[in-house]
Amino acid sequence: MDPLVSTSWLASRLGDANPRTVIADVRWYLDPARRGRDAYEAGHIPGAVFLDLDNDLSAPGGARGGAAGRHPWPSAEQVARVMGGVGIDSGTTVVAYDDQAGAVAARLWYLLRSYGHDDVAVLDGGLRKWVAEGRPTDQAIPTIVPRAFVPRARAAAVVTKDELRAATPSLLLDARVPERYRGDVEPIDPRPGHIPGALNAPFTANLTAGPEPVFQDTESLRVLYAGLGADSEEAVVYCGSGVTACHDLLALDRAGFGGRLYVGSWSEWSADPSLPAAMGDEDLRRT
Repeated sequence: MDPLVSTSWLASRLGDANPRTVIADVRWYLDPARRGRDAYEAGHIPGAVFLDLDNDLSAPGGARGGAAGRHPWPSAEQVARVMGGVGIDSGTTVVAYDDQAGAVAARLWYLLRSYGHDDVAVLDGGLRKWVAEGRPTDQAIPTIVPRAFVPRARAAAVVTKDELRAATPSLLLDARVPERYRGDVEPIDPRPGHIPGALNAPFTANLTAGPEPVFQDTESLRVLYAGLGADSEEAVVYCGSGVTACHDLLALDRAGFGGRLYVGSWSEWSADPSLPAAMGDEDLRRT
Protein backbone atom coordinates (compact mmCIF):
# COMPACT_ATOMS: atom_id res chain seq x y z
CA MET A 1 0.00 0.00 0.00
CA ASP A 2 1.19 3.52 -0.76
CA PRO A 3 2.22 5.08 2.57
CA LEU A 4 0.01 8.11 1.80
CA VAL A 5 -3.66 8.40 0.89
CA SER A 6 -5.48 11.54 -0.20
CA THR A 7 -8.47 13.18 1.45
CA SER A 8 -10.58 12.34 -1.60
CA TRP A 9 -9.57 8.67 -1.38
CA LEU A 10 -10.61 8.51 2.26
CA ALA A 11 -13.83 10.48 1.70
CA SER A 12 -14.90 7.97 -0.94
CA ARG A 13 -14.71 5.19 1.66
CA LEU A 14 -16.70 6.80 4.45
CA GLY A 15 -19.89 4.89 5.15
CA ASP A 16 -18.77 1.81 3.23
CA ALA A 17 -21.42 -0.89 3.66
CA ASN A 18 -18.71 -3.49 4.29
CA PRO A 19 -16.07 -1.47 6.13
CA ARG A 20 -12.64 -2.99 6.50
CA THR A 21 -10.95 0.38 6.94
CA VAL A 22 -10.07 1.66 10.40
CA ILE A 23 -9.44 5.41 10.57
CA ALA A 24 -7.20 6.27 13.51
CA ASP A 25 -7.00 9.74 15.02
CA VAL A 26 -3.60 9.99 16.71
CA ARG A 27 -3.50 13.67 17.59
CA TRP A 28 -0.96 14.44 20.31
CA TYR A 29 0.76 17.60 21.52
CA LEU A 30 4.06 18.32 23.22
CA ASP A 31 2.27 21.03 25.20
CA PRO A 32 0.94 19.22 28.32
CA ALA A 33 -2.01 21.63 28.46
CA ARG A 34 -3.38 20.11 25.24
CA ARG A 35 -4.72 16.56 25.03
CA GLY A 36 -5.27 14.61 21.84
CA ARG A 37 -8.31 12.87 23.28
CA ASP A 38 -9.94 16.22 24.05
CA ALA A 39 -9.36 17.30 20.44
CA TYR A 40 -10.79 13.99 19.21
CA GLU A 41 -13.91 14.30 21.33
CA ALA A 42 -14.45 17.87 20.12
CA GLY A 43 -14.60 16.66 16.51
CA HIS A 44 -13.00 14.01 14.30
CA ILE A 45 -13.35 12.36 10.92
CA PRO A 46 -16.56 10.29 11.02
CA GLY A 47 -15.94 6.74 12.22
CA ALA A 48 -12.43 7.42 13.48
CA VAL A 49 -11.14 5.71 16.60
CA PHE A 50 -8.62 7.37 18.91
CA LEU A 51 -5.14 6.07 19.70
CA ASP A 52 -2.94 7.84 22.23
CA LEU A 53 0.76 8.19 21.52
CA ASP A 54 1.83 7.88 25.15
CA ASN A 55 -0.44 5.03 26.22
CA ASP A 56 -1.20 3.08 23.04
CA LEU A 57 1.76 3.58 20.69
CA SER A 58 4.51 3.53 23.32
CA ALA A 59 5.53 1.18 26.10
CA PRO A 60 4.76 2.28 29.66
CA GLY A 61 7.04 4.68 31.53
CA GLY A 62 8.25 6.91 28.74
CA ALA A 63 6.09 9.95 29.44
CA ARG A 64 7.67 10.15 32.91
CA GLY A 65 11.17 10.35 31.51
CA GLY A 66 12.14 6.69 31.61
CA ALA A 67 15.62 5.48 30.76
CA ALA A 68 14.47 4.13 27.38
CA GLY A 69 13.35 7.53 26.13
CA ARG A 70 10.06 9.39 26.14
CA HIS A 71 8.25 7.01 23.79
CA PRO A 72 9.69 3.50 24.20
CA TRP A 73 8.86 0.84 21.64
CA PRO A 74 5.79 -1.21 22.61
CA SER A 75 5.94 -4.98 22.95
CA ALA A 76 4.20 -7.40 20.61
CA GLU A 77 1.73 -8.17 23.40
CA GLN A 78 0.82 -4.49 23.79
CA VAL A 79 0.48 -4.02 20.04
CA ALA A 80 -1.78 -7.07 19.76
CA ARG A 81 -4.02 -5.79 22.55
CA VAL A 82 -4.21 -2.18 21.36
CA MET A 83 -4.69 -2.84 17.65
CA GLY A 84 -7.14 -5.66 18.14
CA GLY A 85 -9.01 -3.50 20.61
CA VAL A 86 -9.76 -0.87 17.95
CA GLY A 87 -10.83 -3.43 15.36
CA ILE A 88 -7.63 -4.03 13.41
CA ASP A 89 -6.72 -7.47 12.09
CA SER A 90 -4.76 -8.81 9.13
CA GLY A 91 -7.55 -7.89 6.71
CA THR A 92 -7.91 -4.28 7.84
CA THR A 93 -6.78 -1.19 5.98
CA VAL A 94 -5.60 1.43 8.48
CA VAL A 95 -5.48 5.16 7.79
CA ALA A 96 -3.82 7.34 10.43
CA TYR A 97 -4.17 11.10 10.70
CA ASP A 98 -3.29 14.02 12.96
CA ASP A 99 -3.35 17.80 12.61
CA GLN A 100 0.42 18.21 12.21
CA ALA A 101 0.90 17.03 8.62
CA GLY A 102 1.62 13.46 9.67
CA ALA A 103 4.21 14.24 12.35
CA VAL A 104 2.47 11.91 14.82
CA ALA A 105 0.44 9.73 12.45
CA ALA A 106 3.64 8.42 10.87
CA ARG A 107 4.46 6.70 14.18
CA LEU A 108 1.40 4.46 13.81
CA TRP A 109 2.31 3.81 10.16
CA TYR A 110 5.83 2.70 11.08
CA LEU A 111 4.72 0.77 14.15
CA LEU A 112 2.23 -1.32 12.19
CA ARG A 113 4.69 -1.90 9.36
CA SER A 114 7.31 -2.98 11.90
CA TYR A 115 4.86 -5.52 13.30
CA GLY A 116 4.07 -7.01 9.90
CA HIS A 117 0.95 -5.05 8.89
CA ASP A 118 1.64 -3.34 5.57
CA ASP A 119 -1.92 -2.26 4.77
CA VAL A 120 -1.52 1.10 6.51
CA ALA A 121 -1.18 4.68 5.32
CA VAL A 122 -1.10 8.26 6.56
CA LEU A 123 -3.74 10.76 5.43
CA ASP A 124 -1.77 13.30 3.42
CA GLY A 125 -2.52 16.76 4.77
CA GLY A 126 -4.32 15.28 7.75
CA LEU A 127 -7.23 16.90 9.51
CA ARG A 128 -6.21 20.42 8.50
CA LYS A 129 -6.61 19.66 4.82
CA TRP A 130 -9.76 17.61 5.46
CA VAL A 131 -11.44 20.51 7.28
CA ALA A 132 -10.16 23.14 4.83
CA GLU A 133 -11.88 21.21 2.02
CA GLY A 134 -15.19 21.34 3.90
CA ARG A 135 -15.31 17.62 4.58
CA PRO A 136 -17.40 16.32 7.50
CA THR A 137 -16.42 15.84 11.12
CA ASP A 138 -18.51 14.66 14.03
CA GLN A 139 -18.33 13.89 17.74
CA ALA A 140 -19.84 10.41 17.65
CA ILE A 141 -17.75 7.67 19.27
CA PRO A 142 -17.91 4.63 16.98
CA THR A 143 -18.92 1.19 18.14
CA ILE A 144 -15.85 -1.01 17.88
CA VAL A 145 -15.87 -4.72 17.12
CA PRO A 146 -12.62 -6.11 18.59
CA ARG A 147 -10.58 -8.35 16.34
CA ALA A 148 -7.51 -10.55 16.75
CA PHE A 149 -4.36 -8.75 15.66
CA VAL A 150 -1.36 -11.04 15.34
CA PRO A 151 1.96 -9.11 15.38
CA ARG A 152 4.79 -10.36 13.20
CA ALA A 153 7.77 -8.35 14.42
CA ARG A 154 10.43 -7.40 11.89
CA ALA A 155 13.55 -7.42 14.04
CA ALA A 156 15.54 -5.09 11.79
CA ALA A 157 12.94 -2.32 11.96
CA VAL A 158 14.30 -0.73 15.14
CA VAL A 159 17.82 0.02 16.35
CA THR A 160 18.86 0.11 19.99
CA LYS A 161 21.17 2.46 21.86
CA ASP A 162 23.64 -0.37 22.41
CA GLU A 163 23.78 -1.05 18.68
CA LEU A 164 24.47 2.63 17.97
CA ARG A 165 27.07 2.81 20.71
CA ALA A 166 28.86 -0.22 19.26
CA ALA A 167 28.96 1.10 15.70
CA THR A 168 27.75 4.40 14.25
CA PRO A 169 25.84 3.65 11.03
CA SER A 170 27.17 5.04 7.76
CA LEU A 171 24.08 7.23 7.44
CA LEU A 172 22.50 8.54 10.62
CA LEU A 173 19.75 11.15 10.22
CA ASP A 174 18.31 13.48 12.87
CA ALA A 175 14.72 14.51 12.07
CA ARG A 176 14.50 17.37 14.58
CA VAL A 177 14.36 21.03 13.64
CA PRO A 178 17.80 22.55 12.94
CA GLU A 179 18.03 24.60 16.14
CA ARG A 180 17.57 21.49 18.28
CA TYR A 181 19.94 19.44 16.11
CA ARG A 182 22.65 22.11 16.45
CA GLY A 183 22.05 22.42 20.18
CA ASP A 184 21.02 26.08 20.05
CA VAL A 185 18.00 25.19 22.19
CA GLU A 186 16.79 22.09 24.00
CA PRO A 187 13.32 22.53 25.50
CA ILE A 188 12.68 19.04 26.81
CA ASP A 189 15.55 16.54 26.76
CA PRO A 190 18.47 16.32 29.24
CA ARG A 191 21.24 17.76 27.02
CA PRO A 192 21.45 19.82 23.83
CA GLY A 193 23.09 18.68 20.61
CA HIS A 194 23.00 15.56 18.49
CA ILE A 195 24.59 12.13 18.12
CA PRO A 196 28.07 12.61 16.64
CA GLY A 197 28.09 11.87 12.92
CA ALA A 198 24.38 12.49 12.41
CA LEU A 199 23.15 14.67 9.57
CA ASN A 200 20.15 16.94 10.01
CA ALA A 201 17.09 15.90 7.99
CA PRO A 202 14.25 17.91 9.61
CA PHE A 203 10.89 16.28 9.00
CA THR A 204 9.47 19.66 8.00
CA ALA A 205 11.60 19.51 4.83
CA ASN A 206 9.40 16.60 3.66
CA LEU A 207 6.44 18.97 3.34
CA THR A 208 5.16 21.64 1.01
CA ALA A 209 4.68 25.21 2.22
CA GLY A 210 1.29 26.66 3.11
CA PRO A 211 -1.44 26.37 5.75
CA GLU A 212 -2.31 22.77 4.80
CA PRO A 213 1.05 21.20 4.00
CA VAL A 214 1.27 17.82 2.30
CA PHE A 215 4.23 15.62 1.49
CA GLN A 216 6.43 16.74 -1.35
CA ASP A 217 6.19 14.74 -4.56
CA THR A 218 8.19 11.54 -4.89
CA GLU A 219 10.92 13.00 -7.10
CA SER A 220 11.53 15.93 -4.75
CA LEU A 221 11.86 13.51 -1.83
CA ARG A 222 14.21 11.34 -3.85
CA VAL A 223 16.47 14.31 -4.59
CA LEU A 224 16.36 15.45 -0.96
CA TYR A 225 17.39 12.11 0.52
CA ALA A 226 19.82 11.15 -2.23
CA GLY A 227 21.64 14.35 -1.35
CA LEU A 228 22.09 12.97 2.16
CA GLY A 229 23.35 9.62 0.88
CA ALA A 230 20.21 7.49 1.16
CA ASP A 231 20.61 6.29 -2.42
CA SER A 232 23.71 4.33 -1.42
CA GLU A 233 23.29 3.69 2.34
CA GLU A 234 20.33 2.56 4.42
CA ALA A 235 19.56 5.32 6.90
CA VAL A 236 19.05 5.01 10.63
CA VAL A 237 16.75 7.83 11.69
CA TYR A 238 16.10 9.36 15.09
CA CYS A 239 14.45 12.49 16.51
CA GLY A 240 13.55 13.55 20.04
CA SER A 241 11.61 10.45 21.05
CA GLY A 242 11.08 8.23 18.00
CA VAL A 243 7.99 9.99 16.61
CA THR A 244 8.85 12.55 13.92
CA ALA A 245 11.69 10.26 12.81
CA CYS A 246 8.91 8.07 11.41
CA HIS A 247 7.91 11.00 9.17
CA ASP A 248 11.39 10.82 7.62
CA LEU A 249 11.06 7.04 7.31
CA LEU A 250 7.79 7.47 5.43
CA ALA A 251 9.44 10.01 3.13
CA LEU A 252 12.34 7.62 2.54
CA ASP A 253 9.87 4.86 1.71
CA ARG A 254 8.10 7.08 -0.82
CA ALA A 255 11.45 7.98 -2.35
CA GLY A 256 12.28 4.31 -2.79
CA PHE A 257 14.98 4.18 -0.10
CA GLY A 258 15.31 2.12 3.05
CA GLY A 259 15.53 3.18 6.65
CA ARG A 260 15.32 2.03 10.27
CA LEU A 261 14.29 3.75 13.48
CA TYR A 262 16.44 4.44 16.53
CA VAL A 263 13.41 4.47 18.75
CA GLY A 264 15.01 5.78 21.96
CA SER A 265 16.25 8.77 19.97
CA TRP A 266 17.78 11.86 21.58
CA SER A 267 15.65 11.54 24.73
CA GLU A 268 17.38 8.24 25.51
CA TRP A 269 20.85 9.10 24.19
CA SER A 270 21.09 12.48 25.96
CA ALA A 271 19.99 10.96 29.28
CA ASP A 272 23.14 8.78 29.36
CA PRO A 273 26.07 10.99 30.49
CA SER A 274 28.57 8.42 29.25
CA LEU A 275 27.56 9.06 25.63
CA PRO A 276 28.97 11.93 23.56
CA ALA A 277 27.00 14.85 22.14
CA ALA A 278 27.99 17.03 19.20
CA MET A 279 27.05 20.67 18.73
CA GLY A 280 26.58 22.76 15.61
CA ASP A 281 26.37 21.54 12.02
CA GLU A 282 28.34 18.61 10.65
CA ASP A 283 29.77 18.96 7.17
CA LEU A 284 29.24 15.35 6.24
CA ARG A 285 26.82 15.79 3.37
CA ARG A 286 27.39 13.31 0.53
CA THR A 287 28.59 14.63 -2.80
